[in-house]
Amino acid sequence: MRAASAGATPAGTRALKLENVHAFYGKSHVLHGVTMEVRPGEIVSLLGRNGSGRSTTVKTIMGQVDGTGSVSWGGKALLGQKAYEIAHQGIGYVPENRDIFPKLTVHQNLMLGEKGGRRGQPARWGFDDMYAMFPRLKERQHTEAGVLSGGEQQMLTLCRTLMGDPDLIMIDEPTEGLAPKIVELVAEYLKELKRRGVSVLLVEQKLAIALEISERCYVMGHGRIVFEGTPADLRANAYVRKEWLEV
Repeated sequence: MRAASAGATPAGTRALKLENVHAFYGKSHVLHGVTMEVRPGEIVSLLGRNGSGRSTTVKTIMGQVDGTGSVSWGGKALLGQKAYEIAHQGIGYVPENRDIFPKLTVHQNLMLGEKGGRRGQPARWGFDDMYAMFPRLKERQHTEAGVLSGGEQQMLTLCRTLMGDPDLIMIDEPTEGLAPKIVELVAEYLKELKRRGVSVLLVEQKLAIALEISERCYVMGHGRIVFEGTPADLRANAYVRKEWLEV
């Protein structure tokens, strides 16, 4: 555990809280009073069909979409801050579009994410950690990222974000388009984040992986939270699954 400066909330003990959050794209009202929480060291899944508002929620948290209401991290308000300011406070974001730098090598992409330890403490993650978790990235560390497969690019995006040593990481559809074996690898990766004290907000369509690794789940529909509970609660609620999740 890294030491905290006087008066600061210790790293790894901060909660993310949204209260009555509304968000807009131009005149289009997308989020309608979203209230949710990610507690310290917790994996929380945000579920729902395409267009339900899940990605808009994480983009609002990250300062990429304007919102009203309250978004706080360790008691500090985030709304109105720039994305880089939010990232510097210990929140990492892995977007759905695998936003790598295609002309840079794998290693150079990781270098761009590197932040180093905060407050004089060592970082939880380094190049050796990334290459140990994903040996394929080590094999291709001198390869331009643009020629990697979709699964390899997803690994790289996740790892680059971790190099910033976040206390909370928000991951949007990490298993989209990946082969089953890579999906299993990503699931293990997310469990490892939790073991190292990183909180996770997972936006995911694959119900199986979300229910396997999450402590709690939220389900969104039409820009609202329509369900909150444990994976066991969701498994037992056939109505919510049919109405808001199943195709």
